[in-house]
Amino acid sequence: MSRSHSERFSLLRFKAIVRKEILQIRRDRASMVIAIMMPLMMLLIFGYAVNTDVDHLPTAVWDQAKSKDSRVLLQNFTNTLYFDTVYTVESYKEMQALMDTNKIKVGIVIPADYSYRLDMGQKTSIQVVLDGSDPGAARTALANAQMIVQNRALDLQQDTLAAQGMGKIEPLITAETRVLYNPDMKSRVFNIPALIGLIMQNVTVILTAFSLVREKERGTLEQLMVTPIRSAELIIGKLVPYVFIGLFSFSIVLITGVAWFSVPVKGSILLLILLSLLFLITSLAIGILISTVSKTQMQAMQLSFATILPAVLLSGFMFPLETMPTVLQLFSAVIPLTYFMDILRGIFLKAVTIQELWHQTAMLAGFATLFCFLAIIKFRKKID
Repeated sequence: MSRSHSERFSLLRFKAIVRKEILQIRRDRASMVIAIMMPLMMLLIFGYAVNTDVDHLPTAVWDQAKSKDSRVLLQNFTNTLYFDTVYTVESYKEMQALMDTNKIKVGIVIPADYSYRLDMGQKTSIQVVLDGSDPGAARTALANAQMIVQNRALDLQQDTLAAQGMGKIEPLITAETRVLYNPDMKSRVFNIPALIGLIMQNVTVILTAFSLVREKERGTLEQLMVTPIRSAELIIGKLVPYVFIGLFSFSIVLITGVAWFSVPVKGSILLLILLSLLFLITSLAIGILISTVSKTQMQAMQLSFATILPAVLLSGFMFPLETMPTVLQLFSAVIPLTYFMDILRGIFLKAVTIQELWHQTAMLAGFATLFCFLAIIKFRKKID
């Protein structure tokens, strides 16, 4: 066989590599069980753990008035479901001790003259003490407490006017709000699609990051390198079986996310699967590139985590990209998961089509081509 002929992409050699890789995967059943079960376990654990909804905040009440008016106000707090009265205290010191030990997040203090001042038509105030060490919960509690107190004050004014034979006060300006895509504003509907992307990235990168290194440590890579196999045939041949494994794992977490967490896919399932396939190829290519530059499995593991961790923080999974400094936004633009987050949330929540996702699709296709090309070039240098 001439060298020019051997340098062509041979379908026969490619099939042989795919067959060999499938045989190796079948023998390594423990890893395959982990590859399939780990995404499911991670989705179930993180699906419940990653919840940014703030409700049922443990609350302590110091009701010094102990009157009908104070009980009505406290009942208004309880009715919102944002506040759970779990302690009744008799001093600031007692309330502070509960907050210091994280037993409460909110304290409500009603003064002794609360009902008297209301009966006299005088202004009065209550105190809401918040645990600012948790800013998210504190902001939600503050907004809801202010709304409850204002609504109660408006109700009292209406009662006073009605008692005087006057009509109700109608506000001059009202806001008619309409929440699109996620009307109940449940964080789970927003987080589950992103979790699917994050989990699939982590699993697929690690799956292929060890493929070449493992053969190197077993001494089988040298046997491959003395054959006429070309680097493109080897790299793509190794990727193909993992693409099917990744697609199977994705199907499991997708079905679990929809069925178990009741997060519906509003857009096209076919489009979601096709673009997810493109992302899986990108992540697997990153893993195989890591495998070509690593000398040991420990190095492959370290490089995998060095790739995965920035993606967790800078892809928009945890924090909105718009609030990040410009430098970090530029860095997030070279992370494939950033574009897959837009695809998942767009199809899951907004039923967007390929017309709205062409940019994200083009970027993922570019990343997949680039990483495959780099892996082939890197491995070709080793063969030479």
